Amino acid sequence: MDKHIVKVGISDMNVVQGPDLIRTAGLGSCVGVVLYDDILKVAGLAHIMLPDSRHVKESFNRAKYADTAIIDLIEMLVHLGVNKRRLCAKIAGGAQMFQFTSNNDFMKIGARNIIAVEQELKQHHIRLISKDVGGTNGRTIEFDPTTSRLMVRTVNKGVVEI
Repeated sequence: MDKHIVKVGISDMNVVQGPDLIRTAGLGSCVGVVLYDDILKVAGLAHIMLPDSRHVKESFNRAKYADTAIIDLIEMLVHLGVNKRRLCAKIAGGAQMFQFTSNNDFMKIGARNIIAVEQELKQHHIRLISKDVGGTNGRTIEFDPTTSRLMVRTVNKGVVEI
């Protein structure tokens, strides 16, 4: 059976069933969140850009924010027959891509994204299996729902499997 690669853009999300793969590139301060069911071999990936949508006043892209993207990704997977209690997570990204002279935590988007994603996972009782986060380099990730392997390619550092 041929494997297809489903590509997820920035502030986007999608779901896939094995043997197909799912990938996102351009994870700088953004966090890639993979939710998966290793029994049904189904996975979803969200490319999250910002920690929360609380201060957004108009209609917005729910995939852009940790607080809304994770909820929507769970719903997409449940719609495919996944039992929410079986969901596991792997995350990558959240780098500090630029150095600022200020110590203002507001500018540390990567770190804030990591915290927000981990809090959302905890709130929804989703076990975080592994992560490759922080640092100063961008990443590309590719998940295989058949094996539950997340390949993380970090700029200037090579590829690791988590």
